[in-house]
Amino acid sequence: MALAKRAEHTVGRVIEAACRWLAYGGGLVLTAMAVMTVVSIVGRMFTGYGLGPVPGDYELVANGCALAVFSFLPLCQLKRGHVTVDILTSHLPKRVQAVLGGVGDCLIAIASVIILRQLWLGFGEKFPYGSDALRDALGMGYKPFYPETTYELQIPVWILYSAALVAAGLFVIVSLYTIWRSLNWVLDGQEGTV
Repeated sequence: MALAKRAEHTVGRVIEAACRWLAYGGGLVLTAMAVMTVVSIVGRMFTGYGLGPVPGDYELVANGCALAVFSFLPLCQLKRGHVTVDILTSHLPKRVQAVLGGVGDCLIAIASVIILRQLWLGFGEKFPYGSDALRDALGMGYKPFYPETTYELQIPVWILYSAALVAAGLFVIVSLYTIWRSLNWVLDGQEGTV
């Protein structure tokens, strides 16, 4: 017995493709941050020759790495790549292992919803647009008096929040999907392959 097993596989393939592309994008951002760091360090070494550090390198690295982390979370959840301690559970029956995996997926789903909600509230505090009625309906709070930007490069902070929101939204979708997948594994009596 299973809950729409064929639909689960179809949805799983679509979700996996979206997660992979988001992770590839996060990998590109992380690689760009590493290259930019090297260029900035080399520029600092040769300041006497007219070179210098990349302007805003600390801002770029901090924000780029945060976006990269959010980009990797959905694929990590889909592949069950989070840290687990299975010293005791490896000796339990397969169905109990599947139930415990499902409990873990439920806890991750709760955490992902909390992360998305907090990001949304933070986004609402930074986003300077929209009527008061629309902002109130979306739970965004009051408009900021002054749009917040990063210190050196003056990048609007709401843009960074919106990029993280996309990844956090996919993280919630993946977390809900993994609960569905875990329910099917419990009904099958053992965990499947990821």
